[in-house]
Amino acid sequence: MESEFGESTNSIRLELNKFEEAGLLTTSANGNKKIFKANTKHPMFSDIQNILMKYTGLDKIGEQVITRLGNVEAVYLVGELAKGMDSPIIDLILVGDIDKNYLINLTEKAEKLINKKIRFVIYSYKEFELDRLKLLAQPHLEVLH
Repeated sequence: MESEFGESTNSIRLELNKFEEAGLLTTSANGNKKIFKANTKHPMFSDIQNILMKYTGLDKIGEQVITRLGNVEAVYLVGELAKGMDSPIIDLILVGDIDKNYLINLTEKAEKLINKKIRFVIYSYKEFELDRLKLLAQPHLEVLH
């Protein structure tokens, strides 16, 4: 975070601690490291999440792509955006019975709307269940649907 924000580690630590004190972040210990996570139980979590979804363009993906695909069991955000970093690419894992040609067509339209590239992997529900533990073990994965 130091190089990304151009701030000292101490400044970043102080700000993260303020967010923790405000209840916006929760923490856990991992050896000598303090791990910060968004507090999904905070009353403002959904509002902040909506702002971030709009900022990154993920709200439009939901409107333009996911809601029109048919039998979508789940959608997972992975990659840089899931880590909380800005990225010109949105990486998604889609689970369900999805028409790939229709998805490609809608993805091209959504990319123009949000000015970001969308990459995706499609799993059937059965395939996803076989790889579930490996996929869900990724440290930066956000459930979108």
